[in-house]
Amino acid sequence: MTTFIRNAWYVAAWSKDIGRSLTARRILGEPVVLYRKEDGAPAALLDRCAHKLLPLSMGRIIGNVVQCGYHGMEYDCTGKCVRIPGQDVVPPKAVVRSFPVVERYDAVWIWMGDAALADEALIHRIERHGVPGWAVIDGQYQHHRTNYVIIAENLQDPAHTTYAHRSTIGNPAASEVPVKVEQKGNHVVSWRWTNSVPPPPIDRDLGGFTGLVDRCQYYNYFAPCVSRVDVVTMRDGLDHTEENMDLGQRAFSYKFLTPETEGTTHFFWMHVRNFGVGNAELEASLIEGMNRTFEEDNVICGAIQLEQVATGIRQHTFLAIDAGPARVRRVLEQMAANEIPTTQSKTEIS
Repeated sequence: MTTFIRNAWYVAAWSKDIGRSLTARRILGEPVVLYRKEDGAPAALLDRCAHKLLPLSMGRIIGNVVQCGYHGMEYDCTGKCVRIPGQDVVPPKAVVRSFPVVERYDAVWIWMGDAALADEALIHRIERHGVPGWAVIDGQYQHHRTNYVIIAENLQDPAHTTYAHRSTIGNPAASEVPVKVEQKGNHVVSWRWTNSVPPPPIDRDLGGFTGLVDRCQYYNYFAPCVSRVDVVTMRDGLDHTEENMDLGQRAFSYKFLTPETEGTTHFFWMHVRNFGVGNAELEASLIEGMNRTFEEDNVICGAIQLEQVATGIRQHTFLAIDAGPARVRRVLEQMAANEIPTTQSKTEIS
């Protein structure tokens, strides 16, 4: 059974990467061509001419139409053929599919399912994006060599960081702290707090913490395609409210998973933080470190997929740490089976 969920908004590209040229990208197994119209609005068509199926991305843009590079057939942004050189009558079947696209959070989002269900209100809301005092790193992309469900499980698994990320974010001290898991609708969250502990060096340097601190990681997954890791360091003894967490050192680490094929994934990531705002050196360091961390996951998840495909077995045994990943997989499998048209539960965990 396919793991694709079509009735959802996916990040197709970063805004900066789509312009007045034709950009080819395979999404949920389908070829898509992305471009901007003369007014700057993004558009997306099936990347396959209705005549001989040549990819339209091998053609060119003329005004607001895409001209096929084989016989010059021209398509408007709705996918309708509006001109055929040397022929006055346009056949009714001279049409290609168009996809709803919306530009938000410096990204172009695409809806691959039933266009009648493409409600813009379902685009995931990015916490603190555009709020004064918060910095945003975006425009980041990796190509991951694995099915997106394996990546989703990985992103809901705090336990692996100690061992898979020894050179980056691994923290042996946290390996024995139990993880709690909760689910509401299509939102799964795994979390743990480590309370009244000395701050690590990076928190002392950036946050100015001198006494004991409380630290947390909330691993949120909003099926089918958005991961948000909420990381907080705050002075100990305070209630763990949103307001108090914002007073500490806080970051929201987003990953947007867009399936390319059943075995590969477009991995877009964004980082929103309230510390080191305007610090270019810190930002460069964060970009380098996170790209290295996510590439470590790429290697691990790619190797897992190879063995799962070779054996036809997902795993031989289950551990307590599988509670979060297993919930995410079940949600995705159910959504794929039922095609629930939502990217975000209406009853998110606060």
